[in-house]
Amino acid sequence: MKFPGKRKSKHYFPVNARDPLLQATQQEQEEGSWVVGIDQTLVDIEAKVDDDFLQRYGLSAGHSLVIDDTTAEALYNELMREELISHQFAGGTIGNTLHNYSVLADDRSVLLGVMCNNIQIGGYAYRYLCNTSSRMDLNFLQGVDGAIGRCFTLIGEQGERTFAISPGLMNQLHASNIPEEVIAGASALVLTSYLVRCQPGEPMPEATLRAIEYAKKHNVPVVLTLGTKYVIQDNPQFWRDFLRDHVSIVAMNEEEAFALTGEQDPLLASNMALDWVDLVLCTAGPTGLYMAGFTEEEFKRKTNHPLLPGALAEFNQYEFSRAMRHKDCDQPLRIFSHIAPYMGGPEKIMNTNGAGDGALAALLHDITANNFHRQKVPNSSKHGRAYLTYSSLAQVCKYANRVSYQVLNQHSPRLTRGLPEREDSLEESYWDR
Repeated sequence: MKFPGKRKSKHYFPVNARDPLLQATQQEQEEGSWVVGIDQTLVDIEAKVDDDFLQRYGLSAGHSLVIDDTTAEALYNELMREELISHQFAGGTIGNTLHNYSVLADDRSVLLGVMCNNIQIGGYAYRYLCNTSSRMDLNFLQGVDGAIGRCFTLIGEQGERTFAISPGLMNQLHASNIPEEVIAGASALVLTSYLVRCQPGEPMPEATLRAIEYAKKHNVPVVLTLGTKYVIQDNPQFWRDFLRDHVSIVAMNEEEAFALTGEQDPLLASNMALDWVDLVLCTAGPTGLYMAGFTEEEFKRKTNHPLLPGALAEFNQYEFSRAMRHKDCDQPLRIFSHIAPYMGGPEKIMNTNGAGDGALAALLHDITANNFHRQKVPNSSKHGRAYLTYSSLAQVCKYANRVSYQVLNQHSPRLTRGLPEREDSLEESYWDR
């Protein structure tokens, strides 16, 4: 487990070469910390085609269309045969998040979902595995006799992008394939709204609810990323109830936040979301990133950053506090933090798909590092109370912000390496606190 962020710390971390005066039991030595997530396994396939190609497969230039498995297979085979494919990236919002977590933490994550029983070298399922961190545990995937999901981005002669989406068997994960022991030992269970919005008869929603049941049983925080505003705005009350009943941490962007709460201001939307969950991560594009959560009133810590104006006056006053779950507080106090885009944002944004997943991966790293440190150094002053995060809310914002920038600067939503060990663009003080 790598340290989350680049700070110097008086607390002993990493702990794999710790003080020999701390005698560990064999069981403690074998314990680890990981995150587990459920995803609709899919591959993003990009290719350049002519107008005749689009017409042959009944596609309308510039639009998005769901295609059946037979059409998808014929389309894919022609792209392969004619060598038209430029990129095949592993996709899926939870898959991206877990991959990025494993790259940042250099530690285990576990993916639950489906995968083709028969994998052709060079094919889409093969590319999914090739583009996934070796630290991501795929041993619990359920085999299926057919295709996983494929999202084709077809670039026409004029540069116009046409999307053809083939769900395949990505929603065929059965509840019987949800391993209770993996969820019981996890630091978080990570889900997306898409998992409970499937076609009638598909088993994915039941599998998702089974995983949530296990998480609740073992007091594991459930993390939900909202996915897209279109899913949320269809029935915002359903999602409010779902958050209240099942979720500890919600991740969203400003559009999804508006669809959920009716509040245009991301700060007010985050504040409202605290009525239902324990911790909120809200990305707001060029405005930056907001976080909202709870801490114990008695142990709140004042910021030494400038107090920020906003719909809630001086809302970041206690951003140096560490987040806690509401149920673990005797006197819960709402805390908020905000950070502007890292270095003003990239000069040229290569890819907006995945920046929010990168931010969530950073948050998951901090939460899991907290559990890891608690297991290894249980008598540390860091663990005098049941904190959810290792770092302050302000520090998690910095880390999430930095990871988002890294994703925006590259073509793929998946990191190929962790953050640089030394950053000449930053003063040492950036990572303080």
